[in-house]
Amino acid sequence: MKPEFILMLTYNDTTVKDALEIFRECRDTPVAHWGFKDVGLPPEEMKALVCEMKDAGKTTYLEVVSLSEEEGLRGANIAVEAGFDILMGTVFFDSILDALQDKPIKYYPFPGHIHGHPSIMDGTIEEIVAHARFLESRGVPGLDLLSYRYVGDAPQLLREVVKAVSVPIVSAGSIDSYKRIAEVWQAGAWGFTIGSALFDKKFVANGSFKENTLAVCEWLEKTSEADLG
Repeated sequence: MKPEFILMLTYNDTTVKDALEIFRECRDTPVAHWGFKDVGLPPEEMKALVCEMKDAGKTTYLEVVSLSEEEGLRGANIAVEAGFDILMGTVFFDSILDALQDKPIKYYPFPGHIHGHPSIMDGTIEEIVAHARFLESRGVPGLDLLSYRYVGDAPQLLREVVKAVSVPIVSAGSIDSYKRIAEVWQAGAWGFTIGSALFDKKFVANGSFKENTLAVCEWLEKTSEADLG
């Protein structure tokens, strides 16, 4: 199956100030999945943006890149109050899972050891796979894997994590080429996020944000599994 494209209105792991205006400009594109980070906008602006996304029939994602338990809980509360569909990220804590247990929101935490901002992941592939299995055993319905923020072999990591668990895997961070999208597809990940690369015009040089977004959509529509090699 083709992976799902989650468009993140973020740059360097921070939500852009004009996220609402960009969404309005691009809401008629084929992108069904939209999200942003827990940093960069005040909560009231987050809620307004989520409201417009949901009114447009989009699935919404809040990715929390803050790493403490307190900040993770804060992000979870924002996600619930603003009406997001999926909370991505956070270092996993039982308290976050418990806080969302009876809420209409899915929780996709980070497997692996995450540090820094923008986020970096280190450790061995075996350690990250083991952590992914542990998180699945705790009942999380999906995982937010920072594949291309990994200090080692990102495609191998992605393949091994997808193979090890049965929950959906979203490959998040630093996807800036069709080659990396193809690697995500070949690994069998459920989806991937793109944010900064659209602002940096990685897909259409000198093109607008919308033109870069449409280029990714068109590539996904026209490419078949046989084309991946």
